Amino acid sequence: MNRASRLDWLGVYAIFFVVLLYGPVLLLPLFSFNDNIYITFPLKGFTTQWYQEMATNPALMAALRNSLKVGICVAIVSTVLGLTAAKAVTRYRLPGKAGVVGMIMLPLVVPSIILGIALLVILRKVFVVDLSLWTIGAGHVLICMPFSMLVLIARLEGFDKSLEEASLDLGENGWRTFWRVTFPLALPGIVSSLLLSFTESLDEFVIAFFLSGNDATLPLFIWSQLRFPAKLPGVLALGSCILVLSFIIVVLADIVRRRGVQSSQPTAF
Repeated sequence: MNRASRLDWLGVYAIFFVVLLYGPVLLLPLFSFNDNIYITFPLKGFTTQWYQEMATNPALMAALRNSLKVGICVAIVSTVLGLTAAKAVTRYRLPGKAGVVGMIMLPLVVPSIILGIALLVILRKVFVVDLSLWTIGAGHVLICMPFSMLVLIARLEGFDKSLEEASLDLGENGWRTFWRVTFPLALPGIVSSLLLSFTESLDEFVIAFFLSGNDATLPLFIWSQLRFPAKLPGVLALGSCILVLSFIIVVLADIVRRRGVQSSQPTAF
């Protein structure tokens, strides 16, 4: 098989993969405008009724507020912890560094249902903590911090460490060096970490299911609505909004990260 044939088959495979992966997701916005409570072809008609009902649903608005509160707090805490850990890993020689990093990254490979059950047992049986948005936030920090740390490690390793050394040589202490040199250079990675952590927290369901009290987050609200067929169009409309929001956040995070990498590269004169 010649090179051209291999490229043709690779293109066919890529198209098939994209359609298989994103085809079902792209049906959400389509059916959210369907003037019918059933998901069937052909579409009965075009309507924005489900979006109007979604905007006037008090339970949905309460769940949205809860998710925004948790997501913003989780993004900030995860980014602060991830930045601290990333700086320690990239700037200092630590005993057992590989083991510590492996433990921090462990939530990425542990199934969410196992993690949720373990956190539930620890919080209720060991610490006797009432389930609330705080417990959901704590669980989300556990799974968002590895993402934040990976993004920030890549960012901190992407610029010249001699800039920090020059600041220290000129008389600045470690704290002022961080704020005047490290933080501005790491800012694109920090913004990217905030956006990705917020998206991960906003979309997370399993841990929130185990650690929620009386306050439901948006994924829990959507799950509760799926039991009622008449409310399915509203769920499709809500899912479409979340899809668009998640796409925008991820694209913005990648744009900020790429611009940060390009701005840190030396230019030729």
